[in-house]
Amino acid sequence: MKKFSLMLLLQLMAVIAFGQMNLTGLVKGDGEALAGASVVIEKSFYGVSTRANGSFEFKNLKPGNYTLLVSFVGFEPQEVPVSVPTTEPLEINLKASNFFTDEVQITATRAGNKTPVAFTNLSKQELDANNSGQDIPYLLGITPSLVQSSEAGAGIGYTSFRIRGTDPTRINVTIDGVPLNDSESQGVFWPNMPDFASSVENVQIQRGVGTSTNGAAAFGATINFQTQNVNPNSYAEITSMAGSFNTFKNSVKVGTGIINDHFTFDARFSKLNSDGYIDYGFSDHKSMYMAAGYHTEKSSVKAKIIHGDQRTGITWWGNPDVEGLGRTYNPAGEYVDEYGQTQYYEDQTDNYKQTHFILNYSSKLSESLHFNTSLHYTRGKGYYEQYKQDESFPDYGLEDVVLTGGEIISTTDLIRQKWLDNHFYGMVFGLSYQKEALNFTLGGGWNKYDGDHYGNITWMRYAGKSEKDYEWYLNNGKKTDYNLYAKTSYQLTGVLSAYADIQLRGINYDITGIDDDRVDMTMNHDFLFVNPKLGLFAQLDAKNAVYASFALAHREPTRANFKEAKTYPSLTPKDEALYDYEAGYKFNGNTSAFGANLYYMFYRDQLVPTGEKSSVGYDIMTNVDKSYRLGIELTGGLKITTWLKWDANLTLSSNKIIDYVDHTSGAGGDGVNFKELGNTDISYSPNVIANNIVSVMPFSNFDIKLISKYVGEQHFDNTSSTDRVIEAYFVNDLRFDYSLDNVLFSQVNLFAQINNLFDAKYSNNAYGGHWYENGKDYTWAYYFPQAGTNFMLGASFTF
Repeated sequence: MKKFSLMLLLQLMAVIAFGQMNLTGLVKGDGEALAGASVVIEKSFYGVSTRANGSFEFKNLKPGNYTLLVSFVGFEPQEVPVSVPTTEPLEINLKASNFFTDEVQITATRAGNKTPVAFTNLSKQELDANNSGQDIPYLLGITPSLVQSSEAGAGIGYTSFRIRGTDPTRINVTIDGVPLNDSESQGVFWPNMPDFASSVENVQIQRGVGTSTNGAAAFGATINFQTQNVNPNSYAEITSMAGSFNTFKNSVKVGTGIINDHFTFDARFSKLNSDGYIDYGFSDHKSMYMAAGYHTEKSSVKAKIIHGDQRTGITWWGNPDVEGLGRTYNPAGEYVDEYGQTQYYEDQTDNYKQTHFILNYSSKLSESLHFNTSLHYTRGKGYYEQYKQDESFPDYGLEDVVLTGGEIISTTDLIRQKWLDNHFYGMVFGLSYQKEALNFTLGGGWNKYDGDHYGNITWMRYAGKSEKDYEWYLNNGKKTDYNLYAKTSYQLTGVLSAYADIQLRGINYDITGIDDDRVDMTMNHDFLFVNPKLGLFAQLDAKNAVYASFALAHREPTRANFKEAKTYPSLTPKDEALYDYEAGYKFNGNTSAFGANLYYMFYRDQLVPTGEKSSVGYDIMTNVDKSYRLGIELTGGLKITTWLKWDANLTLSSNKIIDYVDHTSGAGGDGVNFKELGNTDISYSPNVIANNIVSVMPFSNFDIKLISKYVGEQHFDNTSSTDRVIEAYFVNDLRFDYSLDNVLFSQVNLFAQINNLFDAKYSNNAYGGHWYENGKDYTWAYYFPQAGTNFMLGASFTF
């Protein structure tokens, strides 16, 4: 009996051992081995990159039939069916594309599979699967360490996000390698780019300092968008969505495919309207995307126009009493008329038009050497309009009004517009060399910003001697930004590769003229930064990899930072430095994937939000001597069955200011109160962020997703006071997608999404502060409540 049991055990072990097979192969292009080609098993988490000699290996596969997705820049992708076990190694020959696309423009600024940084890639399919008409911050909301917010409460209008607690002005954003951040504010205003997601092919989010790129300094994250690739076939697509709060979005996309083997034309037109959840928080947005390309076997020229035209109700003031005034209350535009009745000025709006012109050129100089360059120009002009009550004439450079009979009027009601009229232009380039074990990129750019800020009074109750559209202030900002970077990766052994990256960045910033408070803004600032990065990546086997890196980054203050200190030279903000240490582990299996990234970000002179806002809604910030962000990001996916899939990520972190000293104004002659608080929490930095997606496919082409997000408690100032907290929240969305072929259309896609399924009552942003009076600490705060249960329905028809 024992002998029989032993034989049975040995047979079972043999079955297990021989039931796991290896698959090896070689990828070539035009007869030459391709290093770094992507080989992915379809409908799995399992993918590898080819070695320096073009070889690849998948280990421990179960016997069966698979499809390999093989791709490399400049070559046509292939789907390769294979049966495991196989008797001989595969040899896959990719054909050179008949025309050269501008993908090399993207690879020059992105992290590759073996770059030792934390990053997340989202494909067009993943973006479309999460697109329910909301803005870009909500489409990216499922990625690690990201917290999105919406002033109007429904994800449309003024939306924003933070990554690892880092605010948007410290996140570098590019489109096809071209900088998108506004040079002065260093942020991106998503209302100016409505429905941009419909023209995005894919996006990469790098967390931490990441790799060197173009434009504003990456000081916490980098986001690289790639617009739609060349579609070889003609197409047309109509998409319509409708939902809560009278939300409607309609778009039309068309493309010619390839004409005469060289030419391509693509276009999209979109219209989006919503009342918003918050009172008077409406959105009236229009957008356009147009692209024309000329492609040969070795080069590509592509011209693009991205246009946005938005009119949005002002919502940045928040709500001072959510329970007492109601969750939808909005104080913007509120005033009291001559009869003592509360009224609302309904043209309390933000109005802006922004057009991006981009010209990309890419060339394949040889099999190993690629070159790309882009010229860009952005034209922006717009204003926001306000009704102001009891404004003092001298504040606007005017004299008091003397009425007939000698009565002196020193204040007036008025309507004013604050204008921004700007030009942003420049060029970027990249030269990439890849040969066997070496991958090298030399890149850089030069950008110039020229913007006027001015204010007009369009109406006054007591106009006196003022002229129509009286201009009470005008200042100009000119900012020149240049950078040069070199980055390389080298395969030291079959397992270990090294990465090095260094960037030189210079900035000159001039401001002249007077500000809206009639104070002279004239100032000049120059900065020169050197930003090195180093790392190691080890591909332990086909499924397991580890990496570690160090990066140093510097960043200059924004216009808003300088503006707040213009009358106090001693408070002029300093530039910041970030020392970023990252280490991680990746596992990619056939039916499961897992990643862990540990980070320690130590700052010198970090500019942190104080919790207060300016009169135009931007965060007021202050330098703190020393601070840090320490955390771990966990990501995972599991394909449980052919019809059930689970994806999740979790960030646990500690975000601290070291030895924080609070400076707070007192009331009633108390003066300024100084208080040493020790180590405190950095504002807007939750210690827990979690995302969870459960996908069920009950039958072919029908997908159901439960999308869950948890954000832990976060403080909106830096005192760690329990009185100034955004409470933790847990929100669930339920989405249904169904696609079908149709006689009239090549494809029809239908979706329905229920947002905030369980009607959670929460705010995802707030601001405020405190003051001392008679020795007591008092808090003031405004919150941004989010919509309860709401829905969106949509359909797209592709011809």
